Amino acid sequence: MQRREFLTFSGGLGAAMLMPPLALAQASTGYRNLLILVELKGGNDGLNTVVPYSQQAYYALRPRIAIKRDEALQLDQNTGLHPALQPLLPLWQAGELAIVQGVGYPQPNLSHFRSIEIWDTASKSDQYLHDGWLSRAFQQRPAPAQFSADGVIIGSQELGPLQGGARAVALANTGQFINNARLATPALFSRNATLEHVLKVESDIVNAAEGLKDAKGQEFKTEFPKSAFGEVVKTAAQVVANGERTGKRVAALRLTLGSFDTHQNQPGTQANLLGQLAHGMVALKSSLQELGRWDSSLVMSYAEFGRRPKENMSSGTDHGTVAPHFVLGGRVKGGLLGAMPDLARLDGSGNLAYAVDFRSMYATALSKWWGVDAAAVLGGRYPTLDFLRA
Repeated sequence: MQRREFLTFSGGLGAAMLMPPLALAQASTGYRNLLILVELKGGNDGLNTVVPYSQQAYYALRPRIAIKRDEALQLDQNTGLHPALQPLLPLWQAGELAIVQGVGYPQPNLSHFRSIEIWDTASKSDQYLHDGWLSRAFQQRPAPAQFSADGVIIGSQELGPLQGGARAVALANTGQFINNARLATPALFSRNATLEHVLKVESDIVNAAEGLKDAKGQEFKTEFPKSAFGEVVKTAAQVVANGERTGKRVAALRLTLGSFDTHQNQPGTQANLLGQLAHGMVALKSSLQELGRWDSSLVMSYAEFGRRPKENMSSGTDHGTVAPHFVLGGRVKGGLLGAMPDLARLDGSGNLAYAVDFRSMYATALSKWWGVDAAAVLGGRYPTLDFLRA
């Protein structure tokens, strides 16, 4: 068994990974700032999320599924939000919501599997990396030793950006993870290196469970939505709350909502998912404010790709190249960033050109939020974005 392999319980809800030994004295106090990633699984349609209603081409390309101008929530004279995102308007008005438009990358791949791999590893389209970009950040500078884990994945078993080396825990809910963790035994000394590694991984699982064991008991005044994503947000809030009580924090959370793969009957499906996202983000803000963590939390959305500008014959949209993404937090500098999509200038495949490389979002979080060397993690320099207050 190799160092980067991990142990997964038969229940499929708990996993821990062993990070190679690193100098804990280098641990960054920047990890006191929490990073929360929200994956819009399946590829959200950006044009019906952030609506370019001033462009007639938008309505020409989407005669059946376009958001009507008088239904869009106006952000400026050219752009509005999908009406299901109404709960986010107070965040926009408070300057705590930034929207980065036209996010993508060169030579885009429209396969779900490969494109999300590119986003998770921050690789080039023709480059194959094993480690997730967050794992490389923790290899570059480890999180404090007293943290329960580097990151927690909620709502999915896929480690994504935490694959390949981070101390990561994947769980659907804290209680079930803790129950599963009882199957693991603390590490004992062994002369067999492989067995010693397995025991050490088991010990990490037990320690992570110990750090999370009181999380499910936290009471909030916040009312969490009665939806699948609402439960994911509630679990995330409980993990953060436990860290505040015990000092056993985590540096990153990844939440998952989906599927946004709307090849047919998009209007109803997307409205439901965007409504879950909006209500979930409002509850997340409220719970983090209760914990005194809203100003030290940065929330960013991401997805493998967007959708094509032209609707298909099934009232849906097919895989496209770019999409807008949301950035939220108490120290976020709100507004529109990037470039509004130009529907009069599509490429030969009928897709939009990207305006912002997704690694610029990562570079901003790494360097400005955590104080980590972004170039060393990302394998190159990418311009940072102006979505954080000093």
